[in-house]
Amino acid sequence: MKTSRYHVIAIFILFTAFISARPLIAQDTPSLTDVVEAWLASPHADRSSESFSHWDEDGEVPESCATCHSGPGFMDFVGADGSASGKVDHPAPIGSPIDCATCHNEAATNLDTVSFPSGVIKSDLGTSSICMVCHQGRSSSDRVDAAVVGIDIDQVSSELSFVNIHYRAAAATLMGGSVSGGYQYEGKDYVQRFNHPAPLDTCIGCHNPHSTEPVAAQCVACHKDISGPNAIRTSTIDTDGNGDTKEGISAEINALQDRLAKAIGTYAKEISGKPIAYEPNSYPYFFNDTNDNGQAEPDEAVAANKYQSWTPRLLRAAYNYQFVAKDPGAWAHNPHYVIQLLFDSIENLSEKSAVDMTGLARP
Repeated sequence: MKTSRYHVIAIFILFTAFISARPLIAQDTPSLTDVVEAWLASPHADRSSESFSHWDEDGEVPESCATCHSGPGFMDFVGADGSASGKVDHPAPIGSPIDCATCHNEAATNLDTVSFPSGVIKSDLGTSSICMVCHQGRSSSDRVDAAVVGIDIDQVSSELSFVNIHYRAAAATLMGGSVSGGYQYEGKDYVQRFNHPAPLDTCIGCHNPHSTEPVAAQCVACHKDISGPNAIRTSTIDTDGNGDTKEGISAEINALQDRLAKAIGTYAKEISGKPIAYEPNSYPYFFNDTNDNGQAEPDEAVAANKYQSWTPRLLRAAYNYQFVAKDPGAWAHNPHYVIQLLFDSIENLSEKSAVDMTGLARP
């Protein structure tokens, strides 16, 4: 099992105490057994995952990572352990995934404000604050700009390395241009927070809070006559230029991602002078494409072969590619924002290399 038997028993006790302390719950509320089973099957409970096992050999989770990679670390951050909120005071224990007590405490319940990597602070976030603390990424436009300052836009520099947004940065996508989670090009306007009609305007309005799975049935209740959530589309703009304005917005985004991947490859060969390949499951994700086949083969997707021929222009585009790739729900969280990021990245690369912009449109 992912979590020990004794951990599960402790969770039952904690959650039972939590339930008993609350007012009478509606009849459609899931049973305690259902809640625990949903949690056990969720990524938050997967003790063996890289998210919670990365520091096993170190014996502790460092303060810089503890907020999101340890239940006690999150409680430290919000002040549920009696410490000051907004920071982690000491390393957190390993083997402590996100459990009931992590989120079901007074300090977390009262949380309503979140600070994003760009320094922008958002308030009045309600229950979504708990999710947004961790699901916001760790980078922004500002960090990318800081990395490339003083370097000519098309100059290959040994001082540059890939800037990673981190994982599942759904809150940064949702908030759009207001928090600059993606790389936002100078002179361009970006849509702000994506506002969905209530009750699907919060994290747990769209996701089961214990399994984290999207509640797809709620989507098709309003978006009728579609094959599934991925087929949802409200825009009439043919952003990918394929002539199909009926396909789901997710298909438009996927097509633009493919176009950006090709544009990154073209620029890398023509301007940086080194072919590049992407592997989503191997850090640091971008590698030298030694056989120039457009794929990161297993022997290429290793740290020793990381891509090191970055220019500021290429780095910005690669950052946006990763930003969209690491949020698989981007099409639902803020589709026009990620389309703008992808379009602008392709357009910017086309200023210097032979990148095809035919048919592309920006919302």
